[in-house]
Amino acid sequence: MRPRWIIRGLTVLLTTAAALLLADAILGGLRIDGWRPALAAAVVLGLLNALLWPLLVRVTLPLTVITLGVFPLLLNGAMIGVAAALLPGLEVTNLWTGLVTTIVVSAVSTAVMGLLSLDDDDVWRRVVLRRAGRRSAAQITTDAPGVVFIQIDGLGHDVLRRAIRDGNAPTLAAWLRDGTHRLSRWQTDWSSQTGASQAGLLLGLNDDMPAFRWLEKNTGQVMVSNRPACAAEIERRLSTGRGLLHADGVSRGNIFTGDAVQSVFTMSVAGKRHGRIGSGYYAYFSRPYNTTRTLVASLAEIAREVVQATTQRRLGVLPRVHRGGVYPLLRTFTTVVSRDVLTATVIGDMYDGRSVVYADYVGYDEVAHHSGVERRESLEALRRLDRELARLALAAADTRRPYRIVVLSDHGQSQGATFRQRYGESLAEVISRSVGSVDQPQPTGTADESWGYAGAAVEDVGAGRGPLGRAVHRLTRHRTVGDDVLLGPEHAAARRTDDPVTVLASGNLGLVFFRHEPGRVSKERIDSLYPTLLPSLVAHPGIGFVLVDTEAEGPVVLGPHGRQVLRTGEIDGDDPLAPFGADAPTQVMRTHGFANCADIMVNSIWDPQTDEVAAFEELVGSHGGLGGEQSHPFVLHPTDLPMPAEQVLGAGALHQVFRGWLAALGHEAYADKPAVDRSPETAAGHPADQAG
Repeated sequence: MRPRWIIRGLTVLLTTAAALLLADAILGGLRIDGWRPALAAAVVLGLLNALLWPLLVRVTLPLTVITLGVFPLLLNGAMIGVAAALLPGLEVTNLWTGLVTTIVVSAVSTAVMGLLSLDDDDVWRRVVLRRAGRRSAAQITTDAPGVVFIQIDGLGHDVLRRAIRDGNAPTLAAWLRDGTHRLSRWQTDWSSQTGASQAGLLLGLNDDMPAFRWLEKNTGQVMVSNRPACAAEIERRLSTGRGLLHADGVSRGNIFTGDAVQSVFTMSVAGKRHGRIGSGYYAYFSRPYNTTRTLVASLAEIAREVVQATTQRRLGVLPRVHRGGVYPLLRTFTTVVSRDVLTATVIGDMYDGRSVVYADYVGYDEVAHHSGVERRESLEALRRLDRELARLALAAADTRRPYRIVVLSDHGQSQGATFRQRYGESLAEVISRSVGSVDQPQPTGTADESWGYAGAAVEDVGAGRGPLGRAVHRLTRHRTVGDDVLLGPEHAAARRTDDPVTVLASGNLGLVFFRHEPGRVSKERIDSLYPTLLPSLVAHPGIGFVLVDTEAEGPVVLGPHGRQVLRTGEIDGDDPLAPFGADAPTQVMRTHGFANCADIMVNSIWDPQTDEVAAFEELVGSHGGLGGEQSHPFVLHPTDLPMPAEQVLGAGALHQVFRGWLAALGHEAYADKPAVDRSPETAAGHPADQAG
């Protein structure tokens, strides 16, 4: 092992020197007088990174998060300037030249290491696992195996099956072939998105969450699941104090804590001292190896996104959406930076002997939104996540406490040209023809979820009491709405208006609220206010069905050629829910029982021939409603932790399965049966939530 380490070190040194000479040849502001100064500069840069970075990390981390990872490039450019000041024969004229030199050195190093197959797994084992092993708990007081739940956000069951078949998930494929795990499918609620699913999975309840975002009429507030203040309020309402992680559990990268004893990178506690997102970043980036490794991977990811987006446009791939602006940085933030930090943190949790760990990797979901569900770039993101699973398994084999690893998704994604691309107008514009001006308080861009995660990270690193926290707070105060830092298009969209109708979207699920009408507005009242509204929606070729309440028959689903009365099951004409599966009436009826159910719930079309939906957001791959793979996530579980014989319906029901697993492994705190759905009408409409 030692000779390999020496060879790798020498290779890095020589590669850095060669890259500096290459930069000298192509950049006018850099001068290096031959190989000796280049080698000396490579040595000095290595020493500066090793010695100075741990001291600078607390100063630079807030800026790293605010700039979505760009600031370390500037810092490395400055270090090249420092090296030039220390060494004769090396001259750098300005910071811009130092920045470009850093990019050239990183790009050349990445290419050479890949060409020579000097994979960093050996170094990773040495640096990460051995360091984690030194902090391993000295005494484990129970022989009950711990459980690590790894959520691959947005990955559908059938997409994973094809990825396993085609070699795009080799780690998971090996587990299945070796017989240690089995692959099962479960079904989401109508709201097939992370907020509702994670509330059900982690808290056991997701009452009154009809979509990713909704309007609460009594306050006029738009609730957005992954905004920290909203997530905290949702968890306050739903938590029983005995969630999935309440007994020595930890939450990593999630929206909710699940009542964990410790939470990092978790939305509902972002900016709070007991749940610092920033603390996890500080711990990770204080190590020069981690910083360098992630920086190189980030540069490669940015270049990869630019090339892939250009290729899509050149080849005329459809459907597609705009992927320019800052999106390459947002993609890198979710697919590289947060991924690397999350893996290191979960490994530390296992070496600490935590009983239950739940971590959410969002990279695949982010890429699939913008590139497509099974496009090349999405499958590449999945392959890299699969590699992280191999590393987690390697760490689990080395810990003092045995661990079971469960891999699951919270929902899938369904693909298709967007509603606007198909029909030249948005859902809000369709509605405005019948009602006049409407309010659409959400971004019209394509990176809403990523901006939410980035804003939470900025909010968290700016929550400190010291001068750095105050500086970050001042920098972002013009982006603060309520208690949340809103970046990108979220800030411009979060405005208050007096428009009588509010239209929101969650993938291919649309929500229409009449904000000045108290309570749930009946179909009869809607028809009297806006006689053409419901007929125009039902007749629109991009809309599959709408849900409204009636004074005489209760909840009714309307389609282009028929209707269904949900309470009686009576169908007039063609059943509008028939294309969406046998469980669709149960899913829709449950949402009708929510206090926050919209006055009109609109689900787009789903074409069974092409397996496409028409998202009301500008996303190639979407989720949030019914239709296609978005409602069918997976659980890949150890064979000794069986799933029920019948398919699990609803995240709350799957929560109960997970509690049963923990109890069977000896975690007595999970042998109880905590309260599930507390609404009598809702429970009656969704019996799967009563499963024990």
